[in-house]
Amino acid sequence: MTRPVHHSARLTTLLLRSLIAGAAIALCLLPQLPAAPAWWHAGDEWLRDRFLRLQASTQPDNRILVVDIDEASLAEQPWPWPRGRLADLIELLLGAGARGVALDILQEKPGDPGGDARLAMLARHGPLVLAQMFDYVPRRHPLAAGQLGGGQPAPTPGAALVASGYLANHAGLAGARHIGNIGFVPDPDGMLRRVPMSTWFQGRSYPTLSRALLDCCAGGPALPPPAGPMRVPYRRSLAAYDVASAREVLNGALAPADVAGRLVLIGSSSLSIGDRVATPLDESMPGLAVHAAMLSAQLDAQAGLAPAPWPGRLLAVLYTLGVVLGVSYALPRLSAAANTALLMGGALLWLGLAYLITPHDPLLAPAAPLLSILLLLTLAVPFHWQQAQQRSRQLLGTLRQYVAKDVVDELLRSDLQDPLAPRLLQVTTLIADMQGYTGQVESLSLDEAARLTTDFLDCLTRPVLAMHGTLDKYTGDGLVAFWGAPLPNPEHADLALDAARQILQEVARFSARRAQRGLAPLRVRIGIESGAAMAGDYGTSARSIYTAVGDSVNTAARLEQAARDFPHDVIIGAGTVAQARRHRFIALGEHHLRGKEKALQLYTLAPEAAA
Repeated sequence: MTRPVHHSARLTTLLLRSLIAGAAIALCLLPQLPAAPAWWHAGDEWLRDRFLRLQASTQPDNRILVVDIDEASLAEQPWPWPRGRLADLIELLLGAGARGVALDILQEKPGDPGGDARLAMLARHGPLVLAQMFDYVPRRHPLAAGQLGGGQPAPTPGAALVASGYLANHAGLAGARHIGNIGFVPDPDGMLRRVPMSTWFQGRSYPTLSRALLDCCAGGPALPPPAGPMRVPYRRSLAAYDVASAREVLNGALAPADVAGRLVLIGSSSLSIGDRVATPLDESMPGLAVHAAMLSAQLDAQAGLAPAPWPGRLLAVLYTLGVVLGVSYALPRLSAAANTALLMGGALLWLGLAYLITPHDPLLAPAAPLLSILLLLTLAVPFHWQQAQQRSRQLLGTLRQYVAKDVVDELLRSDLQDPLAPRLLQVTTLIADMQGYTGQVESLSLDEAARLTTDFLDCLTRPVLAMHGTLDKYTGDGLVAFWGAPLPNPEHADLALDAARQILQEVARFSARRAQRGLAPLRVRIGIESGAAMAGDYGTSARSIYTAVGDSVNTAARLEQAARDFPHDVIIGAGTVAQARRHRFIALGEHHLRGKEKALQLYTLAPEAAA
């Protein structure tokens, strides 16, 4: 039976393998959960940013017009502009047929009275959305400047982002029908990836700027407002939006056809005004472009053009599970280099899949399967390599002196979990002994007797190993060997007979050399039988041996003993004759062997086969 120490080692190995596999699956699964900590997603955001840059489309979005108070506009009229100039800009755009205008500029303090009055009228009665900004950072002295406007009563925040303070327009503009929030919370790395679609402050809920413009001027039924922060899709690059300089509009250089039917965002890209943010597409992007990206994404959703939702998180977990199962099968069967290449291929395949899946699932953690694969690379591959090395050393330690090198190499390449564990196999056993050993050595000195024994055993051992046999043990002046274990071999009977023929030739040459020195000739007796036997590692935790046990083994021993009664050196049982394919035999008739109730048919090699 298998030794307890082997059983314990297998349990430990299985436990470690299970822990590594479980950790790899958990490393992919946990980041997909909604409650996963933000720091788990650092690699996910980096990977998403690269995908966004590759996927950002330059296809024009003709639904939106961006009016930029750029450096050229400021060269004609330095900032801050008179409110009348802003009113002129808005009136010209509305007069050219704009569906609606959103002003991405805070007006915290009153300006020229006439301009403020015109803006207030436009905001109360026209399709104009003003801006106000919420602050989400807890402060000892919360921000509170200007007068908040707009919003809807909301007793509880719900999923809306809770603000701690605000910067609003002056009181004269607080009566505007539509006001949108332009505040945001950057990610820990400073990137703007999400915008709060709904903000809760002191019992009221306020929409973001793009949402307010959509509700005000998009026409038709409004979409239900998304709750909480929304990931900015950034589906289009900056080049996809038509941008007009505010100077062009004020100077009448912009044709009405370029404005009619569009939603207009007014803001500034000027460095002097400082409304710039870091985004996945650009490290210094005008804040106006973020609102354009949000507005474009909501218009896509309204028109049914947004990417269809996919179960990306489920696909990521299933993919990782498949990788873990595949690698668990491959690790013990392939080399460390092959397993590394397999995992690297799995990582590249996931990158391709994640590139396709990511736009369809904003909550997907695309880097998580890569982390799982990295864990397998850093832990599972070295662990299995170490296990393979340990297994090789154990096999070599047990088999080096008993099994031919080619058999050991093949055994190490096999996928057997415990190749030395006892198994029922078809084997052929060969038992060889020197006839008259006592008479040969009784007149020799101790050194001469030892040399004779060693030389004779060499004559027996070399053919056994040359024919890929397993050397079971030495029996003083003989040996026991078998074929068909530890690896099954359909030619086990023929290989044993080949070895017997070579043993006869080796002993004949050795005996001839002795005769030249006037020494007595030697004779070897060989018994061979084939049949089922339990072959494996038997013994205790202190000492063990790889051997074969069974009736065919016992019969081979009786045949070797019976050879003394025949003029033939090799006596063969019926089991070997039945399984041999390349040899011819001479029948010796039925004989009773010691320990056997029935007479057995015996054979020897035909002269042409033994020659």
